[in-house]
Amino acid sequence: MSASQHRPASAPDFLLSRATGSVRTQGSLATYTDPWEAADALRSGAVPMVVGALPFERAAPAALTVPEKILREDGPLEPHSYYRFGEGARLSASIDSLDPEELEHLRRIEAAIETIRHSKLDKVVLARAVDISFDPPVDARLVAARLIDRSTHRDGFIADLSPAGSQGHMLVGSSPEVLVKRQGSTVTAYPLAGSAARHRDPRSDEAVGQALFHSEKDLAEHRFVVDHLRSALAPLCSSLDAPAHPELTQTAEMWHLATPIVGQLSNPSTSALDLALRVYPTPAVCGTPTDAAEALIQTAETDRGFYGGAVGWCDRHGDGEYMVAIRCAEVSGDGTTARAWAGGGIVEQSDAEEELAETTAKLRTILRSLDL
Repeated sequence: MSASQHRPASAPDFLLSRATGSVRTQGSLATYTDPWEAADALRSGAVPMVVGALPFERAAPAALTVPEKILREDGPLEPHSYYRFGEGARLSASIDSLDPEELEHLRRIEAAIETIRHSKLDKVVLARAVDISFDPPVDARLVAARLIDRSTHRDGFIADLSPAGSQGHMLVGSSPEVLVKRQGSTVTAYPLAGSAARHRDPRSDEAVGQALFHSEKDLAEHRFVVDHLRSALAPLCSSLDAPAHPELTQTAEMWHLATPIVGQLSNPSTSALDLALRVYPTPAVCGTPTDAAEALIQTAETDRGFYGGAVGWCDRHGDGEYMVAIRCAEVSGDGTTARAWAGGGIVEQSDAEEELAETTAKLRTILRSLDL
């Protein structure tokens, strides 16, 4: 019996759960693979909202949908009881393979460090993937429900990737990183770069966080991201504020350096989707300079698809929110397989073993939600 046969009538095709406000939608009135075309349709008022995902490679097709039914909530979403206690709560997953294997990922990190030492590249983010099987097939919404329930801030998302050609595939995740948000004339971003795995012992965990907060290597890595966002957003804003030093934030698995960025838009016609397209991919998931980092990633890795891209929504008023597509997995249309990713920023001072361990810690967000 398929994972969809007894699905609740309210099951969404898209959702973005955030403590500050959530959106879920059903149905499709139209789709877009060109995000700039979607942005034009929003600006003209031709469509009420566009939801979905932007791919990591900017030239690849986007997966954007004009929804039929839109529901907004002031706080985070509450998963349906079907996915918590009912028939839909059952899940059995196993790990099939790694891409690449750990030793090969170490080799790629070491090669990237050498490239940075002898080129104009300052940072590159290298990712690895885990391929997963489900028996019986899983409903991607169950994975999202588990991620929301286990997230410190109740973060979670689902985006249907069918418009981009992956029929029935769903991108599911729990990203802690706000790429960009627009509410009226106010623009905000919450970039994360510089990470450390958390520790079970509270005293050791606090020490890990403080070490990250004072790490020159991680502070430099974080600065690349803030500088990128500042240079992209400043020309569009009458004012833009970004603190000189990041703050510490945490998920269940990781400590992160984060900087709250706030600006006021100069032109009210600039939408959240316009902003997302101008700032992504940031050095937090790609590297810097962007084009050089992206070229290295395309050479070293198999296709990331939508990992490292963005997931979010934008309405005809220009308001909207986009999360960086991290801590995520792409679930196949038949619910039998998924691929999850995790990456780490490589700079000249990086240690390959530590970077490998960081990707392992980041993968726990998805793997623990699958009881792996």
